[in-house]
Amino acid sequence: MPRVSQRAKLVLTSEQLQRLAQLARSRTAPQREVQRARMLCHYQEGRTFTEIAALARTTRRLVYECVDRALAMGTQAALRDLPHGKQEHTIMPEDKVWVVHLACTKPKELGYAAELWTRRTLAEHIRKVAEPSGHPGLAQAGKATVQRILDEQELKPHKIRYYLERRDPDFEAKMCQVLLVYRELSMEPAQGVRSPEGRLVFTVSVDEKPGVQAIANTAADLPPVPGKHPEFGRDYEYKRMGTASILAGLDLQDGHITARVERRHRSREFIALLKDLDAHYPAEAVIRLILDNHSAHISKETRAYLATRPNRFCYVHTPTHGSWLNLVETLFGKMARTFLRGMRVASWEELKERILKGITEINVAPVVHRWRKFEALQVPL
Repeated sequence: MPRVSQRAKLVLTSEQLQRLAQLARSRTAPQREVQRARMLCHYQEGRTFTEIAALARTTRRLVYECVDRALAMGTQAALRDLPHGKQEHTIMPEDKVWVVHLACTKPKELGYAAELWTRRTLAEHIRKVAEPSGHPGLAQAGKATVQRILDEQELKPHKIRYYLERRDPDFEAKMCQVLLVYRELSMEPAQGVRSPEGRLVFTVSVDEKPGVQAIANTAADLPPVPGKHPEFGRDYEYKRMGTASILAGLDLQDGHITARVERRHRSREFIALLKDLDAHYPAEAVIRLILDNHSAHISKETRAYLATRPNRFCYVHTPTHGSWLNLVETLFGKMARTFLRGMRVASWEELKERILKGITEINVAPVVHRWRKFEALQVPL
């Protein structure tokens, strides 16, 4: 015969009993509260602790704790967990400011080899120096704690975002000069742009695309097979046969491209491009070149050639680190997306031949490139 408990009876009002019974049947309340409500209901019915533990699928010790807490502090206290652990907020605002300061400092400045923090290394450093630095609340800080502090300030010290420093003091003035040329071309009269002397002016955007790789397959490409292989198959192995530089001049009035493919980009290659431009345009016209400050464009050899063609060429330089202002870059982007994409060749000479063939195909139906975002740059024109 089970031993009768010496604990007092649990006296509940009809309202309290109804609330406990409702919670014991709940499917949405926290499971621990539902289980404790069932324990109290069974105890109020006069069941033994062994029976209650079996019905609630728990241990007698937990039944004892629940019933004793209800007898001592009431049913509401028995349903919920008692506060445990340290309740005071140990990480103070000044601690967070210190963590942010460390995150904004490079590890190498504190004697480490790394250039950037990771969450783990930052948390380890914080734990190491927290107490000596007067921040004992961070002595046990983990990666999650550090991450929460950084998230409040939207800091990501493990990442790098690159930017380009403007090192040209005349950047704005040079940019305006280039954009004035583009604005003039967008308002071009039917008879074309003319110089103050009445000579016809042709505007050509000039630049180079270096490092175009001549790559050969070591195994034949596999063609697509309907129903099996939707794309071309290509072996991972390949053979390098050098690189090529594409020197191109894009006519901003009719879209014609004058180009050369060379192994290097020196003064002699650039002079060869100038000679091609000189031969393409009428002898009495002015060729206005928009180009960057590459050494080949202003070298002694190039200036010597320009001296043999007085008043023939006119330079308009883009600012330093402002090659994005040169419209020929859009042409190189078009090449990279079309005939250069995935190109494999058997020799460097084949690469040259196919690049020139691709340019010829563009010249069959040339596209006039225009700069249209004058207002976006807020340049007074």
